[in-house]
Amino acid sequence: MKRREFLRNSLLGTAGLTVLGSLGRTAEAAKGPVRLTILHTNDMHSRIEPFPDNGGQWAGMGGMAKRAALIKDIRAKEANVLLLDSGDIFQGTPYFNFFGGELEYKLMTQMGYDASTLGNHDFDNGLEGLARQLPHAGFPFLIANYDFSKTPLAGRFQPYKVFEKQGVRIGVFGIGIEMAGLVADKNFGQTQYLDPIGTSRKMVTQLRGPEKCDLVICLSHLGYKYESEKIDDQKLAARVAGIDLILGGHTHTFMEAPEPIESPGGHKTLINQVGWSGINLGRLDFEFTPGSRRPGLASSAVVPVQGAC
Repeated sequence: MKRREFLRNSLLGTAGLTVLGSLGRTAEAAKGPVRLTILHTNDMHSRIEPFPDNGGQWAGMGGMAKRAALIKDIRAKEANVLLLDSGDIFQGTPYFNFFGGELEYKLMTQMGYDASTLGNHDFDNGLEGLARQLPHAGFPFLIANYDFSKTPLAGRFQPYKVFEKQGVRIGVFGIGIEMAGLVADKNFGQTQYLDPIGTSRKMVTQLRGPEKCDLVICLSHLGYKYESEKIDDQKLAARVAGIDLILGGHTHTFMEAPEPIESPGGHKTLINQVGWSGINLGRLDFEFTPGSRRPGLASSAVVPVQGAC
């Protein structure tokens, strides 16, 4: 099939990181072990097609063609799948320059993304540019620490969403990076940035309490690690109890396996990030077993997949 037909039909894709794990807490409604597969991406940067053959280290990789086929294959084999993204969907190729993000959102919708958060580059066409593209996204954007109440995006986003898979409740919330000094002031306008640590604690309280979630996931665009005091995924995990998994972005970090961080009270939080441009698709498999209360990682592997021709 020609590349143009791939784009038209959105059978588009990339690479894979496979992580196998088991997680404790079982929903009361479940009648035995429940397997949950989390697939995730970050910093796709409008990479619709694979890198060209003269693309050096990443030649033939990235894009959306093989990723769509890979996701379809995983869904055919696994009963409970969530597909998530950690922001910076926009900016990086002429597709964004010409279409402003429309194609990215349409293809992600056809791939069946369940949720995404917002990255700083998703504001590159300003609040109005982002608002114009939102109708093309058939999935929610979750962002808890941006207050859009005084902007054209007021009421367009939600802080979290709860998914239920075979009786297991999964709470997912989004946390974004501070845009002042990183994004042109005119592009985020009167968007108010809220403390990611305090906001995350409120999200965990809500998801563990009234929402009765068995697994709590943070979609983060803070970045993996900074030497400064700037909040990153490692600091978030170490300071906020009750997050099971942080799926990160922004720093384009290629992680070979999820990193466990001990949070307050001895709770273990896993951090994962899979580079950029769809070169890797992240995969984590959890198993909810009756009587077990803590998440545990069984094994991990990195499986690169060549992009479509």
